Amino acid sequence: MSFSWKENLPKELSDKVTKVEKMIQPRIDEIDEQVLYNQQRVLDLFRKHHVGEEDLVPSTGYGYDDIGRDKIEDIYADYFKTDDALVRPQFGSGTHAITVGLFSMLRPGDTLYYLTGTPYDTIQEVIGLAGDKPGNMKEWGINFKTTELKDGEVDYEQAKKDIMDPTIKVVAIQRSLGYATRKTFTMAKIKPMLKFIKEVRPDVNIFIDNCYGEFSECEEPTFYGADMMAGSLYKNAGAGLVKGGAFLVGRQDLIDGAGSRLTVPGAGKGEGATWGYLRDIYQGFFMAAHTTGEAQKGMVFTAALLEEMGMQVSPKWNDPRSDIVQTVTFGKPDPMVKFCAAIQHYSPMNSFVDPIPYHQDGYEDEVVMASGSFVEGSTIELSSDGPLRDPYMLYIQGGLSYAHDKIAITHAVEETFYK
Repeated sequence: MSFSWKENLPKELSDKVTKVEKMIQPRIDEIDEQVLYNQQRVLDLFRKHHVGEEDLVPSTGYGYDDIGRDKIEDIYADYFKTDDALVRPQFGSGTHAITVGLFSMLRPGDTLYYLTGTPYDTIQEVIGLAGDKPGNMKEWGINFKTTELKDGEVDYEQAKKDIMDPTIKVVAIQRSLGYATRKTFTMAKIKPMLKFIKEVRPDVNIFIDNCYGEFSECEEPTFYGADMMAGSLYKNAGAGLVKGGAFLVGRQDLIDGAGSRLTVPGAGKGEGATWGYLRDIYQGFFMAAHTTGEAQKGMVFTAALLEEMGMQVSPKWNDPRSDIVQTVTFGKPDPMVKFCAAIQHYSPMNSFVDPIPYHQDGYEDEVVMASGSFVEGSTIELSSDGPLRDPYMLYIQGGLSYAHDKIAITHAVEETFYK
């Protein structure tokens, strides 16, 4: 007796899924090899640092002498090939870690420069490009400058002129696309960016917004000279296990400065209790390579099936990938909202809910969002969201298991195109 999860699908859709499964198998095999490489590196570090049960005991109060916290930060620093790390539940989000990192390096009169064009919505609020919330960089007299992308790529000719502004103290690179229509920058693209910055402005600090990017390739930007990098613990690095927090990795003096910004000067990174988080943070990091690979495989399947449906997707199923995000362009709002709702309907949490577009703090346009996740905002879990603006592009990301992504995306296609 045989069983198939596709037996109740429309015949045409079932055939498309079968075709896609066979077509993408070589790419799935490549991702499995990437997972094995990254998993080996993580395992070696757990063995090198002698991780034991005593490291999972949390601290309270000030958090002084938290040996488990200090050890996981050493492991993060080793994995990303940096001097030091700040891995903390006190960070409210990846954006919070980015903000702490940038503010720790910038002073009134300094300029923050983005090589990769205008950053995404929440960072625009931090800079003061959008919104009018107190405490943004503009209010503190910190300036902003960028060179907009040219056909989705860094405009090196213009950047070489713009970057010579002597007030520029930090040059930032945004790896993932945010709500832009460009492609995510792969390591093959980021390495020349780092080389360019170091050649023309060796005196600046290079900051990487690496959210969604960790473990998605076998290399990281910090391997090639980035001075500081930020990521979220409830995205790739937490594998869906960590309930909150984020991290910074980088040069010793910069991490010390960020520690003082996160807590207080004097105590710095020596302060900050881990409460009940350490076990999740350790296990999440151990599972991160595997879970990121599962999400990437799910997004390869998503791209291939939607291409079969005639949709415009980025990246295409056989393109290089450097994060866990897949975009699909609907061109109008109704099918975009319908597809997003279908993903919600095939989530483990709140499957009975219909997403409604609304104005979310930190975003300029109405946003529609599906997130039936165990951890709120955990985009390593399958979710989708996008602003209700032309070209009506939905950003699909994550998936704790390839199996869940296949089931949910297939049924989302069924609800959107077959009913």
